[in-house]
Amino acid sequence: MYGNAYIDPNSKLGKILEGEDMEKLEAFEERIVKGDKIEPSDWMPKEYRKQLIRMIEQHAHSEVIGALPEGTWITRAPGFRRKLALMAKVQDEMGHAQLLYSAAETLGKSREAMINDLLSGKSKYSNVFNYPAKTWADTAVIAWLIDAGAIVNQVANAKGSYGPYCRALDRICAEESFHLKYGHDNVVFLATGTKTQREMVQEALNRWWQPIMHFFGPSDKASEHTSILMKWKVKMASNDDMRNQFFNMYIPKIWDLGLTIPDPAFRKNEETGKWEYTEPDWEEFKRVINGDGPCNKERLGVRRWAEEHGAWVRRALNTPESKYVMPLA
Repeated sequence: MYGNAYIDPNSKLGKILEGEDMEKLEAFEERIVKGDKIEPSDWMPKEYRKQLIRMIEQHAHSEVIGALPEGTWITRAPGFRRKLALMAKVQDEMGHAQLLYSAAETLGKSREAMINDLLSGKSKYSNVFNYPAKTWADTAVIAWLIDAGAIVNQVANAKGSYGPYCRALDRICAEESFHLKYGHDNVVFLATGTKTQREMVQEALNRWWQPIMHFFGPSDKASEHTSILMKWKVKMASNDDMRNQFFNMYIPKIWDLGLTIPDPAFRKNEETGKWEYTEPDWEEFKRVINGDGPCNKERLGVRRWAEEHGAWVRRALNTPESKYVMPLA
């Protein structure tokens, strides 16, 4: 029994809850309903732990990999002020990853295992970071609209049920709000600049529109798996709801700058309050997230290089009595 209902053990829900102590599960869910935060030492369902590790780990990986498209522009940023701002942003993203890895470790998976799963391709990260930043305008669109999408997601999840993740997100969201302002300032500068600058930022928006549409993932409202994760406040809103919230907040701002959405079908249905659009290519989404994107190999190659060349630092920190020296090559 689950509450007052019988669960078919062969159903999706039955398999999710297989082997759980139902009394402990009901007490756990009562705490969720009251708004309590679940802490690492508290009892939790196996699926709750599993999905939190997956979600927090992927979020951490996304912060690390997400710094790479923008990081390639640090040496090419137009002016010293932009260079300093971009360097600070990239440093912040790496700091966010450290907070998130620490939160995921409280659930029982080591940081080393998480990094190994990233480098092997077993663990995923946000597919949007597998696209190239071809011009300076791409970095502006990433910093504004991709970070805006991330904030929509993270502000929602900061109200979730797992304490360490929520506390990490509170700090991350505060810093991301500065990233958003930095990106918006860059886009406004280009959109109100010369004809060449306006064309450059519009072309960047065109390139990034499908990755932006992919950002929140495919529709999941009918998923029984999603339903129980929302009940446990692991996932705070459906993908469609978060995508619609993002559109409500940022489409008017895009239009105010004279930029256009590269989708002739894009419009708001005033009767339903929902945005209508051409369905993005979800097969491409699956291909990219599974490793077949324009920059997947490059992104992981950079991380493997960093992991290999930073190994001596980790060894020195973990064994301070040893006299490790920096390798010459």
